[in-house]
Amino acid sequence: MPAIPSPPGDTPPGRIRNFSIIAHIDHGKSTLADQMLRLTGVVDARQARAQYLDRMDIERERGITIKSQNVRMPWRSKADGTDYTLHMIDTPGHVDFTYEVSRSLAACEGAVLLVDAAQGIEAQTLANLYLALENDLQIIPVLNKIDLPAAQPDLYAAELAHIIGCEPDDVLRVSAKTGQGVEELLDVICRVVPAPVGDADVQARAMIFDSVYDIYRGVITYVRVIDGKITPRQKIKMMSTGATHELLEVGVISPEPVPSQGLGVGEVGYLITGVKDVRQSKVGDTVTDAAKPATQALGGYRDPNPMVYSGLFPIDGSDFPLLRDALDRLRLNDAALVYEPESSGALGFGFRCGFLGLLHLEITRDRLEREFGLDLISTAPNVVNRVVLEDGREFVVTNPSDWPSGQKIAEIHEPVVKAMVIAPSEYIGAIMELCQNRRGNLMGMDYLSETRVELRYTLPLGEIIFDFFDALKSRTRGYASLDYEEAGEQAAELVKVDILLQGEPVDAFSAIVHKDKAYAYGTMMTTKLRELIPRQQFEVPIQAAIGSRVIARESIRAIRKDVLAKCYGGDITRKRKLLEKQKEGKKRMKMVGRVEVPQEAFIAALSTSESPESAKK
Repeated sequence: MPAIPSPPGDTPPGRIRNFSIIAHIDHGKSTLADQMLRLTGVVDARQARAQYLDRMDIERERGITIKSQNVRMPWRSKADGTDYTLHMIDTPGHVDFTYEVSRSLAACEGAVLLVDAAQGIEAQTLANLYLALENDLQIIPVLNKIDLPAAQPDLYAAELAHIIGCEPDDVLRVSAKTGQGVEELLDVICRVVPAPVGDADVQARAMIFDSVYDIYRGVITYVRVIDGKITPRQKIKMMSTGATHELLEVGVISPEPVPSQGLGVGEVGYLITGVKDVRQSKVGDTVTDAAKPATQALGGYRDPNPMVYSGLFPIDGSDFPLLRDALDRLRLNDAALVYEPESSGALGFGFRCGFLGLLHLEITRDRLEREFGLDLISTAPNVVNRVVLEDGREFVVTNPSDWPSGQKIAEIHEPVVKAMVIAPSEYIGAIMELCQNRRGNLMGMDYLSETRVELRYTLPLGEIIFDFFDALKSRTRGYASLDYEEAGEQAAELVKVDILLQGEPVDAFSAIVHKDKAYAYGTMMTTKLRELIPRQQFEVPIQAAIGSRVIARESIRAIRKDVLAKCYGGDITRKRKLLEKQKEGKKRMKMVGRVEVPQEAFIAALSTSESPESAKK
C-alpha cells in the first residue's frame, strides 16, 4: 500500500532503505522496477509504460539497461504499518557495464538478487553478487518469472541457497509481470535491509555516484548523503578538485526530478550548480560544505581499466572538434570511457578510445552517432600489449602503429583474464575444446547443481574480444553465460601483420595477432580488400607481411583500355606497336601511380572485420 511520502531532508535515517537490483539481461529487472513504481504510487496508470526507467532509445530498442537509474518511493509496511522511504537503483546486467553496477552498489545497504526461475543464475549475475558481498550488502535472493510454464523454482531455489549459504525457503518467489509476490518483496526489503548510518550534526559529506549532462541545465550530479545535510543556495566544495559552487537546486528522483528543501543522512538525490564544464563533476568525488568543509574525503571508486581499445574517426574530417566535444559530454554519462587524440595516415584525425568490452564500444559509437549527429568509423578493436626490447626499453602498445618495428624484441606480454562460464553439464566438452583453441588454461570446475556446472579459465583477452561469446553461445545452444575480469599479463608470441598496397603499408588495416593466427588474418584481409578496392589502370598487389616476410598476397587486375579499337585492317606490326606503347605506359604508371582507397572500402573492411578464428572457417 503506498504511503504518504516524507519530505526529502526530514526523513529519519531509520526509515530509509537504499537497495539496488542486480540481475542478468532479460531476467525481468526492468519489469520488476515498473511493478514497484506502480505499487508505491509514484507512477500512475496514465503515465506508466514498459521499461519506465530505461530512458535512452538504445536501451528500449535492445531491451537492456545501460545506465543506472535511481528512484525514490514511499511504502507502508504491512507487517508493522510503518512508513518507509525506499531508494531503488536499477543497475545494468551486462559485464561491460560492471563499473556502473559497482558505483551503484556503493550507494546502497542492500541488493535484490533477481534470477529467472526458468534459467537459473548466470555468470555475470554471479560476478555482480560477489561485488555486492565485497561491499557488505544484505542480499535478498528472489526468483522471478514463476508464472512461466518452463519455470523450475524448487531447483533454482536450491541452487541459489547453495551459492549464498541460505535455506531454499528463504528465496522469495515473484512474478514481476503479474505482480505476484512483489508486495511481500517490498516488505522484506523494509525488514531486512539495514538503515543507513551517518551523523546529522557534523560537516556535510556526500558521495557522487553518477552524473549526467543536460543541455539546458548543465551538469546534474547524483549523490548519496553520508553525513550532515545539503540544502539549496548552500555553497559546496568538491574535495578532489577544490572547486566551489552555489547549489541552484537540490532534489530527488521520484521517478521524475522533484526539487526539495534539502537532503539528509542516507538520502539519495541530485544537485544542480549550473556548471557547464563536464570536468567539474568527477564520479567518486566527495561534496562538502564550502564554509565548514569536512577534513576527510570518502573512499571514492577504483578507476576502471579499459579492456579493449579502438580508434574512432569522423568520416568528415571537419567533424573532429564536434567529436571531441561529444566525447567530453559522454564521458560524464559514462565514467568508464577513456580517450586520447590520435591521427592516422589513412583516416585523418580521431581518438583512441578505451572500452570495457565490445558491447560498450558498440553502445558508445551508437550514442555518439544518435545523440550528437556524427558519422564515425571505428577501427578493429585491440588490447594493450607490453613489448620489452633487448636493450631493456619498454613500449606500451595500444595501437598497431605504436609497435616497435625493425628492433630486436626480447619478450611481449599480453593481458589475460579470469573467465567464468556457467552452462548445462552436457556441454562441458564443447566449452573445453573452444577454450583450448583460444589458448585457455582450466583453473577449476564446480557443479552448482546436478545439471549445471561452473568452469573457470584464464584466457588471453585478445582471444575473447572478437567472437568468443558468439562461438560459446552457438556451441551450447545459447545456454552458456560468460563473465570475465582482469588477471594480469603473460608472455606471448605476438606479431604485427601489416597490409601493403603496392608496397606501401596502410596503418588502419594493421593488426597485432598471435603468430599461429597471423596467416589466417593476412588471408582474410587481402581477400576482402581485393573485393572492396576499385580496379586501377595497372595491376595492384595487396600483401600481408610480418616485417619483411610476405605471408599472403592477392592482386587487383588492371582495367585494360582497348587501344586496338581504332585499328581495322592493316599490318599486324601496327597493332603490336600500339600494344608495346601501352605496356610501357602501364609500367611507368605503376612506378608513379598511387592507389587511393575509397572511404567506403575502409568502412566495409573495418566495420565487418572478422576474427582470425572465423576466417579459418
